[in-house]
This record gives sequence, C-alpha cells and structure tokens, in this order.
Amino acid sequence: MTKELTLGFSPCPNDTFMFYPLVHGLVDTGGLSYRERLEDVETLNQLALKGELDISKVSYHALGHIRDQYALLRSGSALGRGCGPLLVASEAINPANLRGKTIAVPGRYTTALLLLRLFDPELDNFIVMPFNEIMDAVLSGNVDAGLIIHESRFTYQGFGLHKLVDLGEWWEGETGLPIPLGGIVARRSLGAEKIAAVERALRCGVEYAQSHHGEAARYIGEHAQEMSPEVCAAHIGLYVNDFSTDLGEEGISAITCLLRRAEAAGLIPASGTPLFT
Repeated sequence: MTKELTLGFSPCPNDTFMFYPLVHGLVDTGGLSYRERLEDVETLNQLALKGELDISKVSYHALGHIRDQYALLRSGSALGRGCGPLLVASEAINPANLRGKTIAVPGRYTTALLLLRLFDPELDNFIVMPFNEIMDAVLSGNVDAGLIIHESRFTYQGFGLHKLVDLGEWWEGETGLPIPLGGIVARRSLGAEKIAAVERALRCGVEYAQSHHGEAARYIGEHAQEMSPEVCAAHIGLYVNDFSTDLGEEGISAITCLLRRAEAAGLIPASGTPLFT
C-alpha cells in the first residue's frame, strides 16, 4: 500500500495554480499519493521546522534552518525578478529613520524578513502578523511601517501607502541575481528514489498548469476569495515563471548566494549539507 505523503502549500494563486494538477491526479504521480494541506507560508515554515510535513513550500529563509532534514526540489519555486517584498509606510520617509521603530513583518522565517535584515541590520523592532493584516496595521498607526508580500504589492498604492524600499530591486542591484523567495522541500528520510519521483511529478504538474491556464480557475478562486480575478492573474504571472519549472544554474546561484549571505550575517546556522539529494 502506497503511503500518502503530506503536501503543504499556500492558498496563494501561484501555489494553487502549480499544485492543482498534482493534487487532482492530472499528471503521472509515479505511484505516489498526496494529502494536501493549505496554510500561509509562515505556518508552513513552522511545520517544516518541526518536521511535520513530507513535502512543503517553505521560505528560503526557513530552508536555511532545515537543510539537514529537508532537500530542495528543482521545481515549484517562487523565484524571479521584479517580485521582491516591499517596505511601505503611510509617509515617504528614509528607511534609516525606521531604526528603533516598529515594523510589521509576515513571519520570523520569511525570506522577506531575511532580506530586510540583510538590507539594514539596524532595523530590528519587528511585530509578526498575518501578511494580509499588515497594510491595515500601517494605516491605523499601530506600526510605523510594514513589510508586504504576495498580492499586497499590487494593491498598496490604493491604500495610500508609500513604497520605501523594493527589496527585490535592492537584491538584484547588489547581486545581479533573481530573488529567491520560496521553494519546495522534501523530507530527506523519504529517500532519493521517492524524492526524485516527487520532483518529476511536480515538474510535470507545473508544465501542465502553464499549458492549461484556465483549468485551475475554480480551485484558485476557492482559496483566494478576497482577490479579484485580475489580481490572481497578475499574481500568477509574477511568481510562476521558468524558474518554477526548473531552478537552473542561475536559480541555484541565487539561492546559494542568499544562504551564504545569511550565514555570514549570523541569521541562519552554517551547514555543509548539499541543497539537493
């Protein structure tokens, strides 16, 4: 009897779009079956840190803490250009003026927070809250600034907020590399053969999704109820790209660079474990 593998991903359109073919049996799963669990990315990070999922989407920041237990897969990543987190506030101010001030962030193990800490280590007064509550917290004055991700980058201007820093632009200017936001990991204890089967199935699923754009519309809409179809489409267009099919050399270079910089800054533990199986 085939063991059902737990598969964690977020309800964000890019994830539901990519995973729809796999969880609905539209591609060859290699004899494996999956039980999906949809949670926000920081919850997935925490579950992976506890080793509670077989396969999961995680932030690349979180990957830096779980490399010994989980191997990275080459498909399913959110990685690219022009897609980084934004630091916003109700007024256009110099980011250095936020030192000591409160900044709402979408999770302790998000890549967004890792990038902000690399950008300015003196920004250190963080308040963790769900990503979809951050803009309201800034508008209400409960925090001095907010670090926004996902669809918020498409809507923040409509709230009258000001972009202080685009951390993706900053990263690309610093390194010349795309920004690695999140990837798919598999528990190393599954073994190389099973992990390879998962990776093949996931890649086939991503390719299927990209060539059958309309099929997942209802599934995506069920999990993104507060998002307009236009914002959903923009979200998918931004975060699902060639790197989602296969990281390639450039994607791997970007991930390696991020982890090395995080290690050097003391923000993740050093590890000699290879990224992949």
